Amino acid sequence: MEKIVTFEEFTKVDLRIGTIVEVNDFPEARNPAYQLVIDFGVLGIKKSSAQITSLYSKRDLLNRQVVAVINFPKKQIAKFMSECLVVGAVKEGDVFLLRPEIRVINGSTVA
Repeated sequence: MEKIVTFEEFTKVDLRIGTIVEVNDFPEARNPAYQLVIDFGVLGIKKSSAQITSLYSKRDLLNRQVVAVINFPKKQIAKFMSECLVVGAVKEGDVFLLRPEIRVINGSTVA
């Protein structure tokens, strides 16, 4: 393990389930990426930039549920403001998105 965190530190990370409702190309990004618009139910709509173009087409992503951190500070990426971080497993530089096994309510917490 590279870094050790306490349970209290971990509980500060707000991981939620959302559904991707819009996917756009992001030609201004330094590395190939998509601009995602994600519905988190009662928590609202948030945008994210994701470097996942090598494994996922826009069609694959639309209406897909994902896990995202929603309480990081917003981050400016080129002319785009990313409001959450979609998470995934990394293998040989590719990111494989995490998602629930069954469809759940948008905004559901990840424990």
